[in-house]
Amino acid sequence: MQRLVALAVCAALAVFTTPALAQGTIDAEELFQYGLLTMQESQRPGRSAEEREALLDEAIAAFHTMLVGRPDLVRVRLELARALFMKGGDRLAKQHFEAVLASNPPPPVRANIQQFLNQIRARKRWTVNLGFALAPDTNIGAVSEGRTVNIPVFGTELPFVLDDPEEVRSGVGISVWAGWEYQHPSGPRTRIRLGADIQRREYEGSDFDQMTASVHAGPRWLLTPWSEASLLMSARQHWAGTAPQYHDLGGRLELNHRFSGTVTGDLRLSMHDRRYRERDDDESRDGPIADLSFGGSWVVRPTVRADLSLGYSSESPETERLGLSSRWVRTGVTTALGSGLTLGGTVTLRKADYDREFRPFTPAGETRSDTTRTLRLTAHHRGFRLGRFSPQFSLGREIRTSNAQLHDYKRTFGEVSFVQQF
Repeated sequence: MQRLVALAVCAALAVFTTPALAQGTIDAEELFQYGLLTMQESQRPGRSAEEREALLDEAIAAFHTMLVGRPDLVRVRLELARALFMKGGDRLAKQHFEAVLASNPPPPVRANIQQFLNQIRARKRWTVNLGFALAPDTNIGAVSEGRTVNIPVFGTELPFVLDDPEEVRSGVGISVWAGWEYQHPSGPRTRIRLGADIQRREYEGSDFDQMTASVHAGPRWLLTPWSEASLLMSARQHWAGTAPQYHDLGGRLELNHRFSGTVTGDLRLSMHDRRYRERDDDESRDGPIADLSFGGSWVVRPTVRADLSLGYSSESPETERLGLSSRWVRTGVTTALGSGLTLGGTVTLRKADYDREFRPFTPAGETRSDTTRTLRLTAHHRGFRLGRFSPQFSLGREIRTSNAQLHDYKRTFGEVSFVQQF
């Protein structure tokens, strides 16, 4: 008991003085033994739920403190994953188990980790997410800085200045998102999914406010130990400013497969019928929309994760001039450094092609074509926490070029959000 108390004091000090651990003034082995002891104590018969939770929290805090300065400690990461699994933190436990697999552990360890991953997949019931962020942006409406359009007249182009062009506005927005899902077992390998999501972004005034609410329901099948599929009916409503803009009704197919312990892939296909609110003009944007995407994730090393995704989407409104198709590719890398920093970068390239001419903004005989390039950098310090959340800072730059006059733009944006760690 005295040893446990001494180790508890050591762990408490380490949680608030992580640099001291890095400097060697707090013994890492003692802290690791404390994490193991508290995790073992949490499983002793007769423990109340509150005691079990408190002991697991102590173990998680001890392992987390060690990984802040030494993210390459594979054994510590494995014990952290086990502690999270015991507490029911399956999403984070899964990430750490995958990171351990990237270190090429011995076959018995790999087999045990696969059992943990299978249990995580099979016992999944509730999923809840909640987030908040401040979002500064130099071009909230993503509008062009141009004010003049050249229009062909009698074989020559004459410049015309728009009377009331959209202004480039900057501001700091507030972004909030929340979602939940419950999966009800209806058989050994079948689950019924039911969930809802809501996202809202607000800026000063209401012109650029955006909100989307959605619900989904349908079966999930555990096809093999490595594969699963879901077929979901879904509906969503989007608001622009303070008024409803459109609603979608349709469904989506989701396929997930684990190619190896460190490589996973997913396929998403969705089709919806989109209906806009009543309009005053003759052009209708109502019609079907379709999205297809493939994503892959590779845990290169315990401290490095790479992601790649490809996508295609199309809109076929009743007014053919407004129809378009787009293709995109996104790649990113996240790495945990020994200094306690986690850095990430994402690059996205999107190409959108419209079905018809976009007169008078495009030259005669040319259909509109846009190319958008986006770069986003993220950073957070694993040692700075509020509960189990760390503030994450991101900075992005987006540039769209277009053959349609007044439809190109540039914007720089940022975000200060809170992400769950360990």
